[in-house]
Amino acid sequence: MPELPDVEGFLAVFRSCGQGRSVERIQVRDAGVLRGVSAARLRDRLRGRRFGEPWRHGKRLVTPTDGPALVWHFGMTGELLCASADDPPAAHDRLLLTLDDGRQLRYRDQRKLQGVQLAADDVAVERILAGLGPDALDVGRVEFAGLLAGRRGAIKTTLMDQSVIAGLGNLLCDEILWRARLAPTRAARDLSEEECRTLHASLRRVLKSAVPTGRVPPRRTWLTGRRDDPEPECPRCDAPLRSRRLSGRRTVWCDRCQS
Repeated sequence: MPELPDVEGFLAVFRSCGQGRSVERIQVRDAGVLRGVSAARLRDRLRGRRFGEPWRHGKRLVTPTDGPALVWHFGMTGELLCASADDPPAAHDRLLLTLDDGRQLRYRDQRKLQGVQLAADDVAVERILAGLGPDALDVGRVEFAGLLAGRRGAIKTTLMDQSVIAGLGNLLCDEILWRARLAPTRAARDLSEEECRTLHASLRRVLKSAVPTGRVPPRRTWLTGRRDDPEPECPRCDAPLRSRRLSGRRTVWCDRCQS
């Protein structure tokens, strides 16, 4: 599932392919990825517009034009690609934007759980993003501790809650908690000041390593690189990794290292 590092990668794709370019053609191959806007209205409002500087908040990518903006949400399987307009679309390419240099921005999504919104202006963008917490890359240590204070749920559930902190998903949360040596089932409000400090430092280190790669890297020295092994073992102590569903998501951790 695309998480903050993945969307940073999509941001880089957009900067290299779409920024400063005008939209010449809009092909909606599957209107199921459009949210709150029809294919006809999207074409009417977007054709001829020039893209400006894109930006990201959490898992959302905002791409303004000299008129409306597009807000991209990639859900479980979405991605943004740059291709030549001459290249045949893939089966799951749902939205194609042909630019004035002959390239295309393609929104590819197999499951279509989220999609693309059209925001008329900055106020509309703010309204779309209003329910999100601070971006995980920007949140400081003191603010981070304040966001966790009083939260009754498990720490992993809290970290994944986009209204608390925006951008963290399943893989990132498991990795960050493993680095911090904290069990995912611990109550967020029960963490000590020192544990909050350690957790925040782990968040910063993981994002610093992951963002340049545009993904959560499956390195063998990371929990991410072991979680899908037939018999996964902790990269740190070689103990068998545990796995269970927490808030509907598969959660992996080391019973020996994390408490």
